[in-house]
Parts: sequence; C-alpha cells; structure tokens
Amino acid sequence: MQIPSITLRNGLELPAIGFGTGDVKGASGLTTLDAAINNGYRLIDTAYNYENEGTVGQAIKRSSLPREELLISSKLPGRHHKYKNAITAIQESLYRAGLDYYDLYLIHWPNPMRGEYVEAWQALLDAKRFGLVRSVGVSNFLPEHLDKLQAETGELPEINQIELHPLFSQPELRQYDREHGIITEAWSPLGGHDLELSQPIRELPLIKNLADKYHKNSGQIILRWEHQLGVLPLPLSHNAKRQAQNLDIFDFSLTDEEVNEICALDKADARVSEQNPLTNEEL
Repeated sequence: MQIPSITLRNGLELPAIGFGTGDVKGASGLTTLDAAINNGYRLIDTAYNYENEGTVGQAIKRSSLPREELLISSKLPGRHHKYKNAITAIQESLYRAGLDYYDLYLIHWPNPMRGEYVEAWQALLDAKRFGLVRSVGVSNFLPEHLDKLQAETGELPEINQIELHPLFSQPELRQYDREHGIITEAWSPLGGHDLELSQPIRELPLIKNLADKYHKNSGQIILRWEHQLGVLPLPLSHNAKRQAQNLDIFDFSLTDEEVNEICALDKADARVSEQNPLTNEEL
C-alpha cells in the first residue's frame, strides 16, 4: 500500500497517517502493535503518560523492519516541564522503549496555569541538539501558547497534535499551524458521539451517505477528509482488519464541497473529553 508522505520543516518525512496507542498496553497491546506494523503503519504515537513506551519498544524489537523504517513519537508529561526534569524524562522515555532516539517528541499539554511550558520547550530543543530526538513539537497548544514559544525561544514546533474530528474541526488552529509551517496531527480523529443526536459520529447521515457513494466505511470517509484538510490523523484500532481499512484511504477523493460539508458539522463543546488546553492540567 502506497502511503503519501508529509515533510516537516527540518526535512523529516512522515507517512500521512499514523497509529495512536492511547490504551495499547501489555501483551494484548503488543499483539495490537504487531498487527499495526504488519498492516503497514510506520508512524507510531505514544506518550510517557500512556505508560506503554515499553510495549511500543518491544513491538519495534519484534518487528523485522530496520529501526530507521519506523518513526516513533512520544510526549513529555506536565509534571516534568522543569528543564532538568524534562531532559531526564526524555532519557527515561528512551530507556523504557529501549531506543537510542525518538523521531518525534512533543510536549503533551501546555498546562498554562503552571507556566512552565517554555522551559519544557527549551529542553526539547536541546534534546534535539543532543541527538535524543530528531524533531520536536507540541500537543494541544493554542496560538497564544505557540506565539509565546516563538517570542521567548525564537523557534516554533514542527508538529502540533490536537483533538480534531468532524464535530470539532478546529479551523482557526489549523490555519495558524498552516501559516506558520506547523503540521497538524489529529488525536481522536474518528471522534465520539453527537450528544445532541445521540449517535456516533460515524453514523451521522452525511458521513454514511458519503460512505455509500464511495464504497468505503464511515471511518475511511472521516480519515480521508482529514487528509484532504492537510491533517495527519492518528487512528487507533485493536482490530487488524479495521487497522488495514483505516490505511486504505488514498484511492479516492472527496470533492471540495463534501470536505466543506463535513467541516460544517462543527458544534460547540464537541470535544470527546472535557480537556480544554486553556484549563487542563495534565501531570
């Protein structure tokens, strides 16, 4: 399966779709990751606070692929935003996974009430200089947080991983990222439920009608929509067949009108969780 690539500002090429690992742990998680890698996923997204970096590392070890063919991303937790703690946490992340380097390392949340994310960002920049990571970015950062990083360090992230799905398409943040050369990644790219209609996003009439039109399933329509927005989605599935289907989105295109129709599904307060970057404190 030919998967297009997305190039970061520093020249690192990423596949246009990756694999999320939020609840992928232990022996069952290892089976899930084995299937994902066998299905063709080459970008694996984990985090210190997912407590599964070891599982990801074991899957890499079990794979027959050379390390350089896999791109592994992890994230720094809020309790380690202090500079020295951040450097140590990145080293610990590597030890847990049994890796010499991460391809991507992100600040998981800005935790603005604590006011330490600039210090954490400087640590990530230095970790890149030390050779611990190849590219650095952030997760759940808003324009005001990104502006502060640039004002105080002179450097912007190469990635901003945010919640994004058909009820929460984040147009302003996507535009900011695009204008500043930041690639937008999507966590929870398939979303959850439309609470007003009491039905899963996958079952919304527009999504189902498009699935029928293109002979795809609803998840494939949503992931294709995100790809056409210039977003890099990170779907998670424990089912090997569904994993393969989620990759099979590059043999058709939605029309511009259809892309806009899905964007128009946006609703206020449609986050999958109640985690707002302005107030959420992830430690």
